[in-house]
Amino acid sequence: MTSVALDEAESGTAKNRGVLFVFAGLMIAMLLASLDQTIFSTALPTIVGELNGVDHMLWVTTAYILASTIMMPVYGKLGDLIGRKNIFIAAITLFMAGSVIGGLAGTMTWLIIGRAVQGLGGGGLMILALAIIADVVPARQRGRYMGIMGGVFAFASVAGPLLGGYFTEGPGWRWAFWMNIPLGILAIAAAVFFLHPHTATADRPKLDVAGTALLALASASLVLTSVWGGTTYAWDSAQIIGLIAVTLAAAIGFVVVERRADEPVMPLHLFRERNFVLTTVAGLFIGIAMFGAMAYLPTYLQMVTGSSATKAGLLMIPMMAGVLITSTVVGQVVSRTGRYKVYPIVGAVVVGVALWLMSTMSADTSIVVICSYLAVMGIGLGLSMQILVLIVQNTFSAREVGTATASNNYFRQIGASLGSAIVGTVFANRLADLLSGLSTSGSGTAANSLTPDLVKTLPASVQHVIVSAYSDALTPVFFYLVPLMVLAAALLGFVHEKPLATTIEHEAAEPLEVAAAMAD
Repeated sequence: MTSVALDEAESGTAKNRGVLFVFAGLMIAMLLASLDQTIFSTALPTIVGELNGVDHMLWVTTAYILASTIMMPVYGKLGDLIGRKNIFIAAITLFMAGSVIGGLAGTMTWLIIGRAVQGLGGGGLMILALAIIADVVPARQRGRYMGIMGGVFAFASVAGPLLGGYFTEGPGWRWAFWMNIPLGILAIAAAVFFLHPHTATADRPKLDVAGTALLALASASLVLTSVWGGTTYAWDSAQIIGLIAVTLAAAIGFVVVERRADEPVMPLHLFRERNFVLTTVAGLFIGIAMFGAMAYLPTYLQMVTGSSATKAGLLMIPMMAGVLITSTVVGQVVSRTGRYKVYPIVGAVVVGVALWLMSTMSADTSIVVICSYLAVMGIGLGLSMQILVLIVQNTFSAREVGTATASNNYFRQIGASLGSAIVGTVFANRLADLLSGLSTSGSGTAANSLTPDLVKTLPASVQHVIVSAYSDALTPVFFYLVPLMVLAAALLGFVHEKPLATTIEHEAAEPLEVAAAMAD
C-alpha cells in the first residue's frame, strides 16, 4: 500500500508539472494576442498622423477584432473535431504573417490589412488556449488558472500601451509588429514540445463551410453598418440599408444551415442552455463597454492630459492592478468554495459605476482622479470576465467545450467590435464637429493630421480648443454605455449556479491534445 501511495503521489506530481508546462506555453500565446489588442492604443495617434489617416483610425482596431471574431467559432469547432495542437500552431503562424505585413506597411491600407491578417490568427490563440486548459484541468480547479489568465490580460492592458509608447518614442512604432516574431516562435516551440498530437480518427471531419461563410458575412456586415452608419454614409442611405439587409439575410441563412449541418460551426442546441444564453448576452454587453472605453482611453490621455505615449501607458497601470488582483483572488476563492455566481454580477455593476465616473471627466480633471476611475474599471472587469468563461465551460461536456467557449467568446468579440466601432464613430463625429474650424483658425494645421507632439507646438489658444474638443467628444460616450451594464447585471442574476466538476471527462477528451507529460 505504501508503494502504491508513493507511485500515485509521483504520478500526481508529474501530472501537475505537465499541466504547468502546458499552461506556461499557453500564457505566451495569450500574451501575444492580448498585447496586440492594446499595444497600438498609445502608438495610434502618431501612426495615423504619419500615415495621414486620422479618419481611418478606428479601422486599425476594428480590423483586428472583426477578423479574430469571425475565426473564433471556426477554431473552436476544428479543435473539437481534429484536435488543437496543429491548428494552434497554424494560428500562431498566421498571426506572425500579419505582423510582417504590418511591420512593412507604408500606407494605412496595408496597415489595416496587416491587422486583419493578425486577427485571423489571433482569434485562435485565445480560444484554443482556453479550450486546452479545459482539456487538462477540472472545472473546480480551473478557477485559479482562469484568474491567472485574467492577470495576463491585465498585464497586457498596461504592458501593451507602455510598449507602444516606448516604440513610438524610441526605435519606431513598427517594432510593435516586429516584437511578435520572437514571441510567436516561443509560443510555437511550447506547442511543439508540450502538447500531445491529435490521435487520428477513421472518419474524415465534415466542415461546416456554408455556416462559416454565412457567419462571416453576417459579422462583417453588422460591423460595417456600425462603422459607416452616420459617418461615411447616412443611416437612411442605400448602402447602410443594404448592409442591414445583408446582415439579416445572412443571419437567417446561418440558422437554416446550422439546423441541417452534420457538424455545425455553432450548434443551435447551445442556445437551449439558460446559462449559456445569459452569460453570452452579458458578455456581449461587457465587450461593448470594455473595448469601447479601452480603445480610446490612451488617445484621450495623450491628447487631453498632454502625457507622452509612454506615460499614457503607465497611467493605465491602475486598471491593470484592479484586474490582476481581483481576477487572481476571485479565481482562488472559486476553486476553494465552488461558488461563482455573485462575482460577475458585482463586476457588471462596478464596471457601470466606473463608466459613469469616467463620463464626468473633463479637460481639468486631475490625473490622480482619472487613475482612480480606471482602477474601479479594472476591479469590475477582474470580477466578471474569466468567470463567465468558466460558467460556459461548466455547462457543457468536454466533447463540446471548444465549440461552446468559442461561441460564447464570439458574441463577446462582436460586442468588442461594436463597442470599438460605435464609440469610435460617435467620438470621430463629435471630434470632427468640434474641430471643424481648426484648419481655418490661422494655425495652418489640418485636423486630420494631428499628433500629440504636434499639438504641443501649437499656440496656447489652439491647444485649448483641441484639448477641450477631445475631452468633450469622448467622455459623454461613456455614460451611454452605463445602461448596458445594468442589463448585464440583471441577466446574470438568473444564472443557475451548477456545481463545478471535479474531474475531467477523459473519454470525451481523448481525441484532444493533452500535456505530453500527462500522456504516460
